[in-house]
Amino acid sequence: MKGRVRCPSCGTEFLSREHPVPTVDILIRRVKEGREAVVLVRRKNPPHGWAIPGGFLEYGERAEDCAVREALEETGIEVTLTGLLGVYSDPSRDPRVHTVSAVYTAEGEGEPRADSDAAEAGIFAEDELPSEIAFDHRAILSDYFRTRAGTR
Repeated sequence: MKGRVRCPSCGTEFLSREHPVPTVDILIRRVKEGREAVVLVRRKNPPHGWAIPGGFLEYGERAEDCAVREALEETGIEVTLTGLLGVYSDPSRDPRVHTVSAVYTAEGEGEPRADSDAAEAGIFAEDELPSEIAFDHRAILSDYFRTRAGTR
């Protein structure tokens, strides 16, 4: 969406565009009872539900660095990125604003703990996923477990 806005400091008028907001999500791989599993966090802020750890890219930050930062902030786990699952950009994926998310896969040690805007953290195999999952994360998890099934 285009529009003209005026700078509140100098009064200069310029063209403004509305753009999707860049985000990252991080699928932290775990093995639970011999099965492929991932770390999820239960959000304490709306929209509520369980989610893949992630967040908004900060100005001047690389997406990869954001993924490592968000994993640590939300789960307490220092991760090493292992790949890019995909880019998710459906305008309705986040009810707050149109986001475009780079979804990374990662490895990391330690037990997840809720931190930052997470109320709880847990490890879930595909058949144990919570019923209330935020955003489009159920579709992302489905893609992840489908691609992992081909690597076993």
